[in-house]
Amino acid sequence: MDLDLRKLRYFAAVAEHRHFGRAAEKLYIAQPVLSRQIKAFEQELECDLFVRTTRTVELTAAGRQLYEESRGILAAIDAALRRVRDADSGVRRLVVAFSPGLRVSEAIREFGARHPEVETDVIPAQWRERDTPLRDGRAQIGYLRKPFDDTGMRSIPVGYEPRVLCMPVTHPLASRPELTVADLEGEQILDFANRRTATLEEKFELIASGHGLALVPLSVARAYLRPDVVHVPVGDAPGAETCLVVAADNRDKLVREFLDIAMTTLRQ
Repeated sequence: MDLDLRKLRYFAAVAEHRHFGRAAEKLYIAQPVLSRQIKAFEQELECDLFVRTTRTVELTAAGRQLYEESRGILAAIDAALRRVRDADSGVRRLVVAFSPGLRVSEAIREFGARHPEVETDVIPAQWRERDTPLRDGRAQIGYLRKPFDDTGMRSIPVGYEPRVLCMPVTHPLASRPELTVADLEGEQILDFANRRTATLEEKFELIASGHGLALVPLSVARAYLRPDVVHVPVGDAPGAETCLVVAADNRDKLVREFLDIAMTTLRQ
């Protein structure tokens, strides 16, 4: 079966908004047309992608999987088209992928001051596809947390950060100043093995609604602060290592210069 990129984009819009009307507005098409295209896509795939009611639109298991796959596919295609346009117009561009909660802005500012002729972009590296933007060409540099697949990559360690337990404010452990891994025994921990979540926003919504707890790096907890969730240090939990990552065969002079700047700023 050939992949219909137009229908894939339509599907991704509905999956993002969980609403046919809002997705149709974003796509500048009529809602009935969008509905017919999605139905035809489901028939081609021979599976349901959405559970539809009069009030809600939710992804099926197949839909969640396709949504995760589609974001990388569509982003890679968009990045390839951008590189073609950049080549045609003579634009030089450096793209940095970053894990949630990590900040690379200081390095980008300093690099931009030295090379104002270079366009610098950033893209998020989702927690389930940390190294994907480097492999599909969307980014040349990653500021990432381990673990990730480092095959064919050069990783430069730049630091560690502690992990904290995120939980509802009403949880019995929420008032403790510090926890140990032993304190988590018997708790429902939200991770890839027992609860698939596509985004950190979804994970924190589940935490707040009492569906489980999550052990995350401190910077992630700070990035997703909300009044109904608290985080407590887990003293004996292994720290999260942060790295600068590039393809092992990348010899681009601008990439090397950015790495030099980033190693200095991120280790401070």
